[in-house]
Amino acid sequence: MTTTAQIYSCDDHLDMAAVPTDVWSSRLASADAARGPHVEERDGQLVWVCEDRVLGQSGRRKGGNTEALKKLSAIGRAGIEDDGYRAGNAKLRLEDLDRDGLAASVIYGPLAIGLTISDPALQSACFAAWNDWAAEDFNQVAPDRLSLLGFVPTHSADAAAAELERCAALGLRGAIIDVFEMDLADRKWDRLWSTSEETGLPISLHIKAGSWSGLSYQLGKWQAAAFATIMPLQLDEILATLIFSGVLERHPNLQLVLAESGISWLPFFLARADMEWNALKDKLDYAPELSPSELFRRNLYATFEEEWFPEQIAVLGADRCMWASDYPHTDSTFPNSLEVIEETLGVLSDDDRRKVTATNCAQLYGFALPA
Repeated sequence: MTTTAQIYSCDDHLDMAAVPTDVWSSRLASADAARGPHVEERDGQLVWVCEDRVLGQSGRRKGGNTEALKKLSAIGRAGIEDDGYRAGNAKLRLEDLDRDGLAASVIYGPLAIGLTISDPALQSACFAAWNDWAAEDFNQVAPDRLSLLGFVPTHSADAAAAELERCAALGLRGAIIDVFEMDLADRKWDRLWSTSEETGLPISLHIKAGSWSGLSYQLGKWQAAAFATIMPLQLDEILATLIFSGVLERHPNLQLVLAESGISWLPFFLARADMEWNALKDKLDYAPELSPSELFRRNLYATFEEEWFPEQIAVLGADRCMWASDYPHTDSTFPNSLEVIEETLGVLSDDDRRKVTATNCAQLYGFALPA
């Protein structure tokens, strides 16, 4: 490793396009492999297909404005040649970690932004196959630096808890669950939250959906900027539900990560939630004993990239904020992360900056603590 900065990125990505083409086909039973995620050629393009639905491209899209597409990828902007699979190659990711001066990376696979598998048994089989690959193949290339997160199914609380236990046994450092496919207020999910407490594995809740108008990210179009602007706010209803339905109060040791949510909206949210809690807690069928802001500081972490209001970190508490490079997405700070950190977080004390760029991530995910 060439860097001496000891900076930890707590939210990087391995999107579907970059996933090695044999992740599922080489691990699923033959009956499941044909229905599970696999690569086909359609209209001259390699695409991922699952349950007869096209999930997206595999590798770099052929044709179109190649130069424009390169500029939308942090890898392309850095002048690195990429066939579309670079981010899915653990050895090449290590090269890019060194290029960016980073010590370690927590990586979100395609479930983070959408990997819908409707058949319950197939979902469980595909998520288990992903977790096996993440633990046994990808992370093992550099287990002290790479942490590709596990996937937890949403079709059953018992299945979710069982797979989280298996993730812990495999040595994964954390897992993702698609909260947009769950009723978080339903107490059946207490089984999962308790398992997270017992295993010590944090569960990540990543931004994904939440646009009432149907606004979506459309590469190279104005909708991309509009959707990217509202993306961080998509976890507000999730957070409100976790607080006011009693999930956090019932599970004091549960550690959840609001991934790619940013932090600037959270002080307003928590101030508003505290105000409503104070005004209504004696008039509701249920209200938590602790205030929303206290529950946040006990149970939640929030990740951010370039934050232009770093004073909000002091409001939230530096112990609960974690920096991320978002490699290799359009918004990524790669390959200039150290310069961006200095520019945007230079006003923080040395201690607070160390917490948000290294110590919090290391402690939460069990990496070696920075010197």
